[in-house]
Order: sequence, then structure tokens, then C-alpha cells
Amino acid sequence: MAGPCFAQGVLQQLPPGPIGQPAKTVVFIASDYRNGGVMGVYRGFEEAAQKLGWQIRVEDGGGMRATLAARLKQVVATRPHGIVIGGFDSADFVEEIAAAKRNRIVLVGWHAAKNSGPTTDLFVNVSTIPVDVAHIAADYVIRDAMASQKQVGVVIFNDEQFAVANAKTEAMKKAIEACRGYTGCKVLAVENVSISDVAAEIPAIVPRLVATHGAAWTYSLAINDVYFDEINYPLVAAGRADIVNVSAGDGSDKALGRIRAGVSRQAATVAEPMKMQGYQLADELNRAFAGAPPSNYQSKPILVTADLLKSAGREGIEADRGFVAEYSAIWGRK
Repeated sequence: MAGPCFAQGVLQQLPPGPIGQPAKTVVFIASDYRNGGVMGVYRGFEEAAQKLGWQIRVEDGGGMRATLAARLKQVVATRPHGIVIGGFDSADFVEEIAAAKRNRIVLVGWHAAKNSGPTTDLFVNVSTIPVDVAHIAADYVIRDAMASQKQVGVVIFNDEQFAVANAKTEAMKKAIEACRGYTGCKVLAVENVSISDVAAEIPAIVPRLVATHGAAWTYSLAINDVYFDEINYPLVAAGRADIVNVSAGDGSDKALGRIRAGVSRQAATVAEPMKMQGYQLADELNRAFAGAPPSNYQSKPILVTADLLKSAGREGIEADRGFVAEYSAIWGRK
């Protein structure tokens, strides 16, 4: 396998901000509890909110647009101080977002728009840059193929209902086709599978892909680790345990566990610094509550491999980065 790369590097200097604003209520609406990235960010946000003394709760959208719309409508009616849009596109919920704004509810998001930073709908959308994540994943595939002298035939798994996912998919496709530093790279297929349907659909999709592409299929790329939660047994059953899987997001606990243990063919994931992003969501809300501008902080992705996990030890890939202490100092909290 290709060697590890710690794309996140050292912690960038966090910008100064306002002291913690007390007695706030915030609701985190998760796209789907089954999305490990969303829930990893929520856990970081929950910890930060506790430091700030806020009352928070989390709602599950179940991966269904109608359910998310209903949750948004219900939450807006309770008039919290803030809402976190966790892992779904705010632009798909025009009426609900407009109602939140009429009620002067501060809206922030995680992977809630194509780009990070302030948007028309959101005070801030917190995310790494999707194209960067995609390039890191695709580059890993090409470097791994070069090291093992194998052909690059890639199937990409996408969920086209999300703008972030589409941006990643397009960037991965272009990077593989460019095949920088190598020759003969091909994208064999782009499979659109809703994250909420992965468990049901992947077992049938794998044998179809094996029958269609045969030995040409050597690598899988995906926009989320959840696709590889279900892919190992179908690959083994099809006699294709040689296929290497790499995810362009988000570094779920399940993915890190199987990469660390070497019990599947997922070789790497490009992780979001989820706990830190949870803290950033809290900080951006705090800025908005205080009437301050957004921080303009841009988090960086982390390429996670077995070697990196071994070197990180029990403390994990975000250990010793200092952001908990820095944010706590900004807010005047211990």
C-alpha cells in the first residue's frame, strides 16, 4: 500500500473571537444517524456546546428528504437560537430556511453546501474543501497502483442528491482520468447509491459490477465510508478480495476500526477533522450570537491509513492538536 500522509499538518492559528454567549438553545438536525461523519461532528459539537453551557438536542432526518423537511419545520416552530444543518443541502429546503430566517434563527451547516464558508442560506458552512478531499483519495489510488505495478480500473460510488458528493465525484473522476505520473487509468463506472440504501443495495451491485468489468475492476472510490461498511463480504463471495477501496470522506469510527485492524480491503479514508469541525460549528454560532463576523477558518482533511492510525495510538488522529484548549480560551471557558 502507499505510505501515509497527514494532510492536516499542524493546527492552524485559530482567529480570535467573542467570549462565550450563555443560555442558548441549539438543535442539530442530522441528515441520517447512519452517516458516521455527521454523528462524529455532532459528538464534537455536543462537547463544545457543553463547555458553552448551551441546551442542545439532535434530530434524525433518516436520510429522507420528506423527513428532513418535517424535522426542519418542527424545529423552526420551537424557535431555538440556532440550528445546525448536519450533512444535507440547505438549498433543497427553501421554505423551511426562509421560515428560520424570519424567526431570526442562526443557521450554520456541516457539509450543507457545495463550498465552505458563508452562503446565502447559512452564516457558515463548515467543511474541508471537497475537491481537496477527492484529489487526496484519487492520488492515493494512483500512488498505490504505481507502487504495486497494477492497472487502475476504478468504480466510484456516489450519492447524487448531495452537492458535496457530486463535487467529490467529479473531481475524483477527472483525477483518475488524468492519471498523473502513471498510465492507463480508467473510470469504469460511477454508481449512484443513496447513503440510506447502501446496506440494501451494495450486496446486489457488487456481483453485477464483477460480471460487467471482471479483472479490470481493481479499485473503488466512494464519497463516504458507509459504502465500504457493506462491500467486504460481497467482494469475498465474488472472489474479488483483491480490490482496494479508498473513501473520500469522512473517517467514520467503523472505517477507522477496519483500516486499523486490516480486516477489510479498505486501505484508506480521507477524514474530516470531525471533532474539530464540531467545535468550529459551536464557535461560528457563538460569533453570530455575539454579532461578530464568521471566523473564515478553513479546516484541512487527513489521509488516514493503517500506518497513521498505528502511529496515532489510542488518542486518535486529532490528538494533541490543541483546538479544545484554544477554543476554550477564546470562549473564556476551561
